[in-house]
Amino acid sequence: MSSVATMIAKIEDQMDAGTDENTETNPEHLRMVEALLFAASEPLDEKALSTSLPEGADVPGLLQALEAIYEPRGVNLCCVAGKYQFRTASDLAFLLRKEQPEQKRLSKAAIETLSIISYHQPVTRAEIEDIRGVAMSKGTIDILMEIGWIKIRGRKRTPGRPVTYGTTEAFLVQFGLESVAHLPGLDELKAAGFLEAIPPSGFDVPNPSGELAPDEDPYTGEEPEDMATGSVNLDEA
Repeated sequence: MSSVATMIAKIEDQMDAGTDENTETNPEHLRMVEALLFAASEPLDEKALSTSLPEGADVPGLLQALEAIYEPRGVNLCCVAGKYQFRTASDLAFLLRKEQPEQKRLSKAAIETLSIISYHQPVTRAEIEDIRGVAMSKGTIDILMEIGWIKIRGRKRTPGRPVTYGTTEAFLVQFGLESVAHLPGLDELKAAGFLEAIPPSGFDVPNPSGELAPDEDPYTGEEPEDMATGSVNLDEA
């Protein structure tokens, strides 16, 4: 019990020593948000937090205060897919790493397909095949959808009305991204060794979007048989 009291005292001391914004943060509301995030089994957004807090609680301000408090600690408050979750500090991940056999490994085709969908979304099956330069087997898309990392997000306004694919919230959570706009850029890919120091002339990293494209309609799910083929019967289009 004394350790809990010590932690609360330290948090309040840090708030008192911070900016004017932090000094105005309600300590009891801060403790509530901290408890909710600590106990949650998945990330929580501001709306979910506000339903459990007293009316008028400054949720954005409380989250900002907690982020600052936990920034130098072994556990950080991170924003993933627009939601908040406590995670081990990235520089301490090695302490929790455990070597164990992988139960399932994605094929090279699946990894390439996931990368294309991530950066080129919204993208159709035909566009994926055009970028890869090879026909794609039905099972590749099925595996990625089964994992929960990609989804059918719409239909393109072209002949045949092919479905478009994009990444899911589970994908963002898995890779610790706030949104698809936070995917590694050109400089980051170079630093990681995924691109040559001097890419080919005209090469550029695509700018993916989670919003519907101008030539894309939302997918209604009325034709589940199309999920595997990514197309629709021309007679029905």
